[in-house]
Amino acid sequence: MAGAIIENMSTKKLVIVGVILLLFQAFAFMVGGLIAPSPTTAVHYLATKCVDKVKKPQQTKWFMPWGEKKCVNIQSFDEAMAKGIEANNIVFAVHIPLPNKEMSPWFQFMLVILQFDIAFKMYNQIADGALVHIDVGLAYRDDMNSEWTEMAHSLEQRKLSCNFTATKTHENEGRHYECDLLPFMEVGSVAHKYYLLNIRLPVNERKKINVGIGEIKDIRLVGIHQNGGFTKVWFAMKTFLTPSILIIMIWYWRRITLMSRPPVLLEKVILALGISMTFINIPVEWFSVGFNWTWMLLFGDIRQGIFYSMLLSFWIIFCGEHLMDQTERNRFSIYWKQVGPIVFGSFCLFIFDMCERGVQLKNPFYSIWASDIGTELAMAFIIVAGICACLYFLFLCFMVFQVFRNISGKRMSLPAMTKARQLHYEGLIFRFKFLMLVTLACAALTVIFFIISQVNEGHWHWGEHTVQVNSAFFTGIYGMWNLYVFAIMFLYAPSHKHYGDEQSSGQCITGDAGVNIGEDMQLTTTITHVDGPTEIYKMIGKEAQE
Repeated sequence: MAGAIIENMSTKKLVIVGVILLLFQAFAFMVGGLIAPSPTTAVHYLATKCVDKVKKPQQTKWFMPWGEKKCVNIQSFDEAMAKGIEANNIVFAVHIPLPNKEMSPWFQFMLVILQFDIAFKMYNQIADGALVHIDVGLAYRDDMNSEWTEMAHSLEQRKLSCNFTATKTHENEGRHYECDLLPFMEVGSVAHKYYLLNIRLPVNERKKINVGIGEIKDIRLVGIHQNGGFTKVWFAMKTFLTPSILIIMIWYWRRITLMSRPPVLLEKVILALGISMTFINIPVEWFSVGFNWTWMLLFGDIRQGIFYSMLLSFWIIFCGEHLMDQTERNRFSIYWKQVGPIVFGSFCLFIFDMCERGVQLKNPFYSIWASDIGTELAMAFIIVAGICACLYFLFLCFMVFQVFRNISGKRMSLPAMTKARQLHYEGLIFRFKFLMLVTLACAALTVIFFIISQVNEGHWHWGEHTVQVNSAFFTGIYGMWNLYVFAIMFLYAPSHKHYGDEQSSGQCITGDAGVNIGEDMQLTTTITHVDGPTEIYKMIGKEAQE
């Protein structure tokens, strides 16, 4: 019978394969840290105060802050009061991008953050729980001479969270509050060259609309989009890795199907892991460069969620199959207590994503962070997800510890063997332990990546060199997943090497036949009629240990 490559390949060849994979892993990190630019770019905008001379504002009229058709503007609200201009006739206009620049489909998405500059006045202070009512419209065009086309329009509310650090006295009037940034808009594709935001703050004292929000001086926006250079590096990695994983997956399953026995659960799960890796690798993002697919962000989150679920479930089953006795293993239903919470957590993440990005497909100005309840739920969800990820890693460490303890119990039979047989099984055990440690390292980096991806972009400064944390982590962790899946399918594929015809299933005869058969019976008394991918798989089950 042919064993798996991990136990039949020579140590020299295994070392060469490991070094090659390690070099590819280092290259994946260097691509992000030294070659690719920062994943995102933030651009600051100051809204221009345009004057709408029409008494009843029309949403079909668009106000440009600069250019040949720029609007009639004012510098401050004091000027508006002097000219008798009402607040309802002031439109804050922001053109994205800045003059002499263009947006590009390579930017992938556009996130806009809002901040108010509010001056302190004794007679016009910010009330507790103040809400700003915003009438906002978004338009686009693809050349400087075309008319603007409306893309979205919405009436939104944002709660002010401002703090005045100085004493509230007449002497400190005019000083600005320190206000938190507010989520404003997210668009899932950047299919057009120019975008225009027109923002109104309608005032209605009778309905208490925009009353008690302080004296707003300016509106500032921060536009965040993905860097085109990073997008190209990311697409190139996906394009290169997709055929690599697809080819090894087909090769792996072909070898499995050529065997006389049916595939066991572990081999099926390895195939499922390869399929999920291929699914997340397929570079469908190339189409987003030529098509206005605003759902690509949501689709990317769904793909990554499916892969997370499959990867976490695989690690549980991979360890569990090396702990179960032969009557329990090879049954997926045994793992419902471990896999069930993983699937449920992934489903919750999907619902959370649909509550925001799903709604943003229709209204880009919607944000779950805009309300107190939404903010608390979102923060609680992220914190709980981080805690669950850490608990999962600790549970995985416990399972690996149990597997190692199981192996230690089995090693007690090794001294009764000949030296050659003892070295043979010692080598198998060392290889398996090393693979388990690599699995733990991958799990740890995956958990760290999940947590870091929830925080803002940061940089590591090493002397004169700057390494983008997110770029290196994106490309490095993504490369690690692919290399790990590649290695698992390669190492657990059936080897082309066959033992002698006199060997029974599960036995390895390397010296005197009679002596070695007796030794095998000491080590693996229950595996004579057990099917499995490797000798270690057969050797360290509970029933075999007993």
